[in-house]
Amino acid sequence: MTELLSQIWFRFVVVALFGFLTGLEFREYLLQRSEEQPDVAAISLGTSRTFTFIAMLGFVLYLLDPDWRIYGVGMLGMLVFFGLFYRHRLAHGHTGLLQPLTALIVYAYGPLISLQPPWFLVLVFVALVLTLSARKKALHIAENIDPWEIPTLAKFLLLSGVILPLVPDKPISPWVPVSPFKVWLAVVVISSISYVGYILKKYFLKEHGYLVTGLLGGLYSSTAATVVLARKTRGMSRREPSLNAGIISSTGMMYLRLLALVAIMNPALTRYAATPLLAFGLLSVAAAVFVGRKHSREAGDSLPELGRANPLELGVALLFAILFVVMIVVTQLVITHFGKSGLDVLSLIVGFTDIDPFVLSILSGHFKIMTGQQLAGAIIVAAGSNNLLKAVYALVFGERRLIFGVFVFLLLLGIVTIAWGLMLSRLGWP
Repeated sequence: MTELLSQIWFRFVVVALFGFLTGLEFREYLLQRSEEQPDVAAISLGTSRTFTFIAMLGFVLYLLDPDWRIYGVGMLGMLVFFGLFYRHRLAHGHTGLLQPLTALIVYAYGPLISLQPPWFLVLVFVALVLTLSARKKALHIAENIDPWEIPTLAKFLLLSGVILPLVPDKPISPWVPVSPFKVWLAVVVISSISYVGYILKKYFLKEHGYLVTGLLGGLYSSTAATVVLARKTRGMSRREPSLNAGIISSTGMMYLRLLALVAIMNPALTRYAATPLLAFGLLSVAAAVFVGRKHSREAGDSLPELGRANPLELGVALLFAILFVVMIVVTQLVITHFGKSGLDVLSLIVGFTDIDPFVLSILSGHFKIMTGQQLAGAIIVAAGSNNLLKAVYALVFGERRLIFGVFVFLLLLGIVTIAWGLMLSRLGWP
């Protein structure tokens, strides 16, 4: 491949091919636009052949003068042409700049393949095609996005991308064996994972059924997803398989989410936690798919909101940071005074609350007297204990005769998970 890229003819063919494919995609974009505005296609730069020639022109002009003078003159000429073209578009009531901007990117294909690794040209091409093909989805998001979402994201990026690297990375005290950097890093990681589920559920997969709702709810909060979906069964005359599937799938996603946290925050524990978390997670998702195979949700039935608060909101993030530090202190005290047995009991207890602060305290703290198996076992026990809580919630908040199967599944899964965690903690098995 390297030898081919060193050949001018091969780079020329690649650039021409990518220009042609971009033109084909732009032609499809114009066809979609013409359904809304019939005169759009008539006021255009062209499609496949035009973009092919633009790509070839950029490549040839760059080769003629690597010092960019001839290429720059060509760019200037295109800008003048695009300026006249845009003036013509404005005269006909069209304000979009997408056509000239796309053409300018295609014009840069030549220098990109000559100066950058080949994957970068592929990345630019893929990003361009996806942007053109996602027009309707982008418009839908722009019309429905909460006006507070972007400022909230910007503030969070400021705190995580600018302030986080400046925070001290030394332990706060002997009783708080974690640095301010680790505290905020934990907040960033858990908030980011929750945010992915929040965005997917709210803007992309809102109408994809209870199974997907449960999966995304597991990214956000499997306990909240269980309560909300269980409540939907109240008053139903017959069993709704997709609702039960949603509850089970949220628990499966909880295991996979915990595995991701372990891999990110403390990779050394992955060797002990990966097998049970992956096995129970995939088992739960497979069971959810099996249960929900008879989907009967009517089209008019609205899907529930699993959480209204944006997980990137500063108030939510700061509250989690406080809970995280408190759990670090509690865990340190328990380990110091009661050792491994105390950690086992604590992990059982915290399963009946929000387990994320406890899990992250285990992953971020420096508990030198505990082995990796014992720490991983505590995380698994907490996950199993949380399943017992969700089993009770399902029975209490749902229609018992319709949701009893889910109760039994969560109860048995919780018991097996706790047993695995305790054996791993006490015997170093498996």
